[in-house]
Amino acid sequence: MDESLWTFLIESFPKIILPGLKITLPLTAAAFTWAFCIAIVNALIQFANIPVLKQASRLYVWIMRGTPLMIQLYIVFFGLPSVGVVIDPIPSALIVFAMNEGAYCTETIRGCLESVPKGQLEAGYCVGMSYPQTMRRVVLPQALKTAFPSLSNSFICMVKDMSLTASISVAEMFYETQRLLGRTYKTLALYAELAVVYLIFCTVLTLLQRLIERKLGIGQPSKKRWQILGRLAHVRS
Repeated sequence: MDESLWTFLIESFPKIILPGLKITLPLTAAAFTWAFCIAIVNALIQFANIPVLKQASRLYVWIMRGTPLMIQLYIVFFGLPSVGVVIDPIPSALIVFAMNEGAYCTETIRGCLESVPKGQLEAGYCVGMSYPQTMRRVVLPQALKTAFPSLSNSFICMVKDMSLTASISVAEMFYETQRLLGRTYKTLALYAELAVVYLIFCTVLTLLQRLIERKLGIGQPSKKRWQILGRLAHVRS
């Protein structure tokens, strides 16, 4: 590459990465936080077999997982104004990504809840805990620890999927790259640089995921469950 292209890439780099730091990552974090809350509620409803609510939860998961994310964005941003509901680009993206990812995380957490041996729930009752206390202190912590790698992967995927919001005018990295492309027509250079920026973000998040996994002891020989219950036996309410 000639010197002028290197100069162009150096000058364009902050113009691409800054929207990622200001828009892409914060929007992803906010959307995933809401998605996690939605997933916890839905997973607990399904795990508890609550009538009506369980069917409603399954219907929500079926719809969100069965329709493309792009179409969901278009329905909220372009479709709802036809019935008088106008939502700005960033709130539209937040709502859609939270609802969409919440459905996938619901199934992840539900599966991890069901992987916890039923004896854990019974043991909680034996030491005098109620159902909510047993879920909060015994079952849910084990399930979330198991779900952490999958949830982390979902977060990293959401960072990349956030590029879809450029189609509804959210000024994130892909949107800004498209603007630069419209002025310079350096297609290969700009898209390659954008790919590098995404790779940097995802690499940092992956390293952070591995660090947290080591802190949580994921992938290492776990302590015997009876030791956990032994400590909880002293907790009475």
